[in-house]
Amino acid sequence: MTGIGPTSQRPDAPDGAAAPEEQLPPPPASPVERANRMSAGNMVRSLLPLVVICLLVVGWQAFLRNPEDPVLEIDPANTLRLADLRADYPLLVPDLDAEYRPTSARTDAGNAAEGEPVTVQIGYVTPSGAYAGFVVSDDDDAEAVRAVLDGAAADGDVEIEGEEWARSTTQRGETALSRVDGGITLVVTGSAEDDELTAVAAAVEPYTG
Repeated sequence: MTGIGPTSQRPDAPDGAAAPEEQLPPPPASPVERANRMSAGNMVRSLLPLVVICLLVVGWQAFLRNPEDPVLEIDPANTLRLADLRADYPLLVPDLDAEYRPTSARTDAGNAAEGEPVTVQIGYVTPSGAYAGFVVSDDDDAEAVRAVLDGAAADGDVEIEGEEWARSTTQRGETALSRVDGGITLVVTGSAEDDELTAVAAAVEPYTG
């Protein structure tokens, strides 16, 4: 006797009814359909979190600034410490009062091998709101030195705090004060008036950390 039980065969369709079609998975999306899904709306939604983060960062920086004083002051201490550690000469830098605010500081000391020249650049906003830049290097061919003195027109010497500085007018029409001390070139220049540039030069002294 043959037993009756479940089988893997589909049941027969009722008389007069069509057999149900076998359910197949949908065909993969065509390249055109996939491209259509990458609509402008989808891209905007994907970029929205990044845009929000950028706006928050910009807003926070703006909040930290005084709206009446847009100068972003920096602390050049780390730059000077690195330069002093790597330089083969006694580092000389301006020791200025708080009215001269440093806004930039850079050195190539991080890439300098032992015995190689080291250059330091510091930019200040002066009390009048103008710019004064200071450069010190034991390489008179350093780019920061040449950028100021190349093509400058000599305009005599001036004595500042007992030191002779050469005065010149740069190709940008700005005053430059420079001197060489034991193979070390020092340069002061910028859009500031002569009295403020002179004050920067007069404040130069050995770096003490």
